[in-house]
Amino acid sequence: MTSRTSHVRARRWRAPAWAASLVALTGCTPAGLLNGLDRLTPGGDGAARVVRGAAYGADERQRLDVWAPTARRYKGEKLPVVLFFYGGGWDSGSRGDYGFAGAAYAGQGFVAVVPDYRLVPTVRFPAFLEDGALAVRWARDHAARYGGDPERITLAGHSAGGYIAGMLALDRHWLAGAGVDHRTIKAAALLAAPLDFAPFTDHRSRNAFGQWTAVADTQPISFARADAPPLFLAHGTADRVVYPRNSQRLAARLQSLGAPVSLRLYPGANHTDLVVSLARPFRGKTPALAESAAFLRSASSPPTSGRSE
Repeated sequence: MTSRTSHVRARRWRAPAWAASLVALTGCTPAGLLNGLDRLTPGGDGAARVVRGAAYGADERQRLDVWAPTARRYKGEKLPVVLFFYGGGWDSGSRGDYGFAGAAYAGQGFVAVVPDYRLVPTVRFPAFLEDGALAVRWARDHAARYGGDPERITLAGHSAGGYIAGMLALDRHWLAGAGVDHRTIKAAALLAAPLDFAPFTDHRSRNAFGQWTAVADTQPISFARADAPPLFLAHGTADRVVYPRNSQRLAARLQSLGAPVSLRLYPGANHTDLVVSLARPFRGKTPALAESAAFLRSASSPPTSGRSE
């Protein structure tokens, strides 16, 4: 897979009138509202939640849900697996509010795992990475019973969840600590993720990482390597929460090393637009779902052999 950088212009979109009205009344589009809007939208992704609240560790936050396609065309097929880590500044979030993300990727032909993880202030770095690694181990060991291929495990995440996915993909330490070979991760899609954000200038990053004296240990860009799994880095150009330079700098570093990376910059999109566009009423905001799913599917496909016997 060759490295490439490009700008992708999102097509014009129009949300259903009822969805836009509800959003206007609330003044925001939090994950719980998105989940509700997604469920109320006619049609469907052809996906179902097949596991609710499975334990991947002893803590009450170490629970996950699994979504799988219901479409007949996938019957008997070993499907790629994606673990989706939600955002929330490392101090908020719940898997129950992100069923729309699990259903979205399942609708794209994945077995989608949506884990909770421990949050600040109960824990600090690196506890949420340790949780992420344990969730990967669970997927490796259990995804096959839901149609997933343990040889095709990928990661995705938005914002703080993209950070978790990025660190698991790049820093071998965390998977090794959970007894997982780093080569288990075949690819990752990081949406509006903080990847090179030191020094810690906002309260959330200070609370999550401020006590860790070796700052470089906390930064995904520190672990860029030539043999990194293929990464899809997506950012909105109008993101003022996690600036696009996070994705741009990691992409440049990986490209300089010869690692496979794809950078997507969505003109005019803000920080939440990428995750909002995973919900069905707002799919037209950005093509993040279709593009990230296509990337993960392609990058995790078994290589074709050109050898002649």
